[in-house]
This record gives sequence, structure tokens and C-alpha cells, in this order.
Amino acid sequence: MVESTFEPKITVESVGQAIRAHLRVLKLTKKPSREEFLTIAKVAGIGILAVGAIGFMVYVLLTMLPQWVAQ
Repeated sequence: MVESTFEPKITVESVGQAIRAHLRVLKLTKKPSREEFLTIAKVAGIGILAVGAIGFMVYVLLTMLPQWVAQ
């Protein structure tokens, strides 16, 4: 049996580097304007509706197709 020798090492230094990287990203962010927010909300809403419509179509096909084939 082959044993894995990989053991992740979590050190204070690695945690500090991760925190600094996250803080750097947070410093670059800004609050979106109202127009940006509305655009993002519309695109996300359209995406959710599209995924829901695809899921509904798959559901209908999987429930109706066996009935059509059996006839």
C-alpha cells in the first residue's frame, strides 16, 4: 500500500501571507454605483431564470418522454 507523504503545513507566516493577500484585494474594491448594481442584478436575474428554464425543460422531458415512448 502506498502512503501519502503530503501533509499541508500551516504556519503563522503562511496565514499572514493569506491575510495580506485578502486585504490587498479588499483595498482595491469599491462600492458599485447604482447603475452598476442594477446592471449586475439584471444579469444575475436573467442567468437564474435561464438556468431555471433549462432545468424545467429537462424535468418536463424526463417526465413526459417515458409516457410518449410507452404509447
